[in-house]
Amino acid sequence: MFDLNIYAAGLAVVLALAISAWLISIPARNVSLVDSLWSLFFLVLTLVYITWAPTLAARAYILLFLVTVWATRLSVFITLRNRGQPEDRRYQAMRAENEPGFWLKSLYLVFGLQAILAWVISLPLLGGILGSAPLGWLDYLGVLLWLIGFGFEAIGDQQLAAFKAHPLSRGQVLDHGLWRYTRHPNYFGEACVWWGFYLLALAAGAWWSLLGPVLVTLLLLRVSGVALLEKDIAERRPAYRDYICRTNAFFPGPPRARPNVN
Repeated sequence: MFDLNIYAAGLAVVLALAISAWLISIPARNVSLVDSLWSLFFLVLTLVYITWAPTLAARAYILLFLVTVWATRLSVFITLRNRGQPEDRRYQAMRAENEPGFWLKSLYLVFGLQAILAWVISLPLLGGILGSAPLGWLDYLGVLLWLIGFGFEAIGDQQLAAFKAHPLSRGQVLDHGLWRYTRHPNYFGEACVWWGFYLLALAAGAWWSLLGPVLVTLLLLRVSGVALLEKDIAERRPAYRDYICRTNAFFPGPPRARPNVN
């Protein structure tokens, strides 16, 4: 079941939220605020869809709970991580490339773009909330996949934060814990979370919401995730080259043998 009016209402609300955050970012000269806002876009969209839905099945409440837990944890983590820090280097580079007038351009280059991306990605949330099919095995599988993803994301973030906080870690590469099995456990976890949402939507009959998890996965692998983070990291950290040779980029797997340098 797809309802264009409810979907459009979600777009209007997240765009209003994005504009409000953009106005706050102007005097601060720091658009990193959008990173804290990213997961909250989905929580707001979920609330809009639930509010406008004509009827609510048990699946809608499950989705609301899962989205609330995931979005709150991620937003709080990023906010605490960025507190007192300068603007993220990604946005500093974007600012340098788009001056003069980045304060205005950031409305659509940063805040508007992310709001629209969140709106498109939220399709499984819309489909799962509007669907009225009874709970079945796909729902349980979706919740299980969400739990795996949430664990990878939360534990991976915490392990990385602890590693960065240790004074002896400067210049080193995190290769233990979940990071021993994948170079990006948090990104892998994020993908699992969204494929879990999609399974709940699929159980509700919303097969058409496939674009959401596919877009998330593409972004994580090819655009703003693995590809962007590893663009120059090996140049900044030579030890990372060895880490790349023995550790999977995305999907977890056993570490490979260290390359023979002889």
